[in-house]
Order: sequence, then structure tokens, then C-alpha cells
Amino acid sequence: MNVLFCVGKSYFPIYPSIVRRLEALGAHVTCLMYDQARDKQNIVRAIGGAAVYITAVAPADREVIDAAPGLKYILKTGTGLDNVDIEYATEKGILVSNAPGENAMSVAELAIGLMVAISRQIPQLDRQTKEGTWFHSNGFELNGKTLGIIGFGTIGQKIAKIAGAFGMHRIAYGAYRDDDAAARLNTRFVTLDQVLSDSDYLMISTALRKTNYHLIDAEALKKMKPSAFLINISRGALTDEQALFQALRKKAIGGAALDVFEQEPPEEPLPCLDNLITTPHIGGTTEESVERVAQVTIDNIRRFMHGEPLNHLANGNELKKAHHI
Repeated sequence: MNVLFCVGKSYFPIYPSIVRRLEALGAHVTCLMYDQARDKQNIVRAIGGAAVYITAVAPADREVIDAAPGLKYILKTGTGLDNVDIEYATEKGILVSNAPGENAMSVAELAIGLMVAISRQIPQLDRQTKEGTWFHSNGFELNGKTLGIIGFGTIGQKIAKIAGAFGMHRIAYGAYRDDDAAARLNTRFVTLDQVLSDSDYLMISTALRKTNYHLIDAEALKKMKPSAFLINISRGALTDEQALFQALRKKAIGGAALDVFEQEPPEEPLPCLDNLITTPHIGGTTEESVERVAQVTIDNIRRFMHGEPLNHLANGNELKKAHHI
């Protein structure tokens, strides 16, 4: 069985081990590294004979799928499936799975770290201190502040749990409502306008969909407190970056911390603003989470090869409906 593995940057340290484990199952693995896979035509050329396609952020769109007439299974090494055309894969009878929850703690811990970092200006003060400037700056405590969470799934719930240890009030907004989890985590569901206006820290942790593209736009930013901080650890396209940068320049909000961007890496240099801190989409990538995702991926390929039920199948019901199984 031929497998095309588009290796995301976080898998560079362990991808040889993943390949060895797949080969031990009897798979023949072709690897495209991150920089190679950024050119979609390299994927199109490499995927022709593949039955299985493993991707982190590389596209699995109509063009890629059509280039692989024997493709049967797409695995996403992560949670978000915005780079996979699930509808077209389903139409073609192709299974799609991901690894939800396996990197949730990694993302949640970074989210809290970014809140602390932007509150206390840690990156800026670190740089200044190393440059010989001994400058004291009053920051803000998390204790007693209101954390608004847009997206209350696995990651949002873990963020809420950790935030509780800081003594934060928690409110949430999202299409998915887990009222039992909200009650357990002392979190209250509110409207979008309320989460924008009432939050001292606004955390974006929802999946990207066509319906929430640029959810945080210029109008949404105007509804936030002038002292509020925005943290995005989900997908860059949920925020209108140019509107956000303009708000930060005007100090219309307190600051922002971004781990994700609409184009990755960003096509233009990011603005050097004291109220903006950034990281290169590292939320879900720790040594522990990468290994967990790798294990789910390998186990699902083993299951696929032996005709066993797959874990975290993203389009199982849709496939049954589409093909009257």
C-alpha cells in the first residue's frame, strides 16, 4: 500500500520513526517535507499512486484528490480540517480522519502562557533587559478578570479549567454548547456581543468555517473594551488581521497575542508593536502531543489495512448517506 506523507514542521524530529513504523505494517511511504509541500504541484505529482494521504497543513483539496485516482483515506495529523475538502472526499468515497483532542492540552497551555505574556509584557521586557535597559512596567493580573472563550470544545474547556486556577471569571460563545461542561467549569454561555463587550481577555479557540471567516473584524473590535486583550490560538482567518493591526496601532484595545495567521508564514512582515506578541503556530506542537498524534495516525492506518473501524472518522455518516451503505 502506497502512502504519501506530507511532513509538517513539528514532525521533523520524529518522522523517520513514523515512517519505520508504517513500513513495518507493510506500507511504502513517500515523504514530502514542509517546504516541498508548500508548492501544491509537488503534491499533485507525488500523490498519483497513493492509497493513503497523511497531511498536517498541506492541502487535500479537489485538485489534489483528483490527482490520486486510487486514494482511499486521508489522515489529518491534528484537529482542524479546514485544509481538507471533506465534501468532495466524501463524494469520491474517501475516508477522512483527524486526531481531535490529542494536542488540546498543548494548545491550552500556550493560550494561558500567551495571556500571561501579553499581560506582563514578558517578551518586550526580556528584549529590553538583554539590551541593557532596566525598565519597570506595571502589568495586569489574571485574577478576577473575565475570560471570554469563543469556541467551547475540547480546547476551550481545557483553557477554562486552567483559567479557573487563576481565579478568572469565564464566559463562552459558540455554536457548540456543552452545558454540562460549562456548569462543571463554572462557565456561562453568552451572546457574541456579550463575549466581545464583557471580556478582559478574548480567546479564540473555535474551528474555522465559511460562516465565521473574519469573525473578529473591525466592527467586532469596536465592541471590545479599550483595555481588552485578544488571543488567537485557532486559525488566523478567524481574525481580520489588518483591522486588528489598525486597532493595535490606535490602541483601541489593550493588545493581542497571535499564534496563527491567515497566511503562514505571513506574506508581509508583521508590525513591530509593543502591544502585539506572536508565535509561529506552535500551539499544538509539543514533544508529547506530536507523539500522541503520531500514534493515532499509525494505529488508524493499521486499522485501515486490516478493515477495522477507524478512530476519529470525520465523514463516516456522510459516506454512508452518500453511498447508501
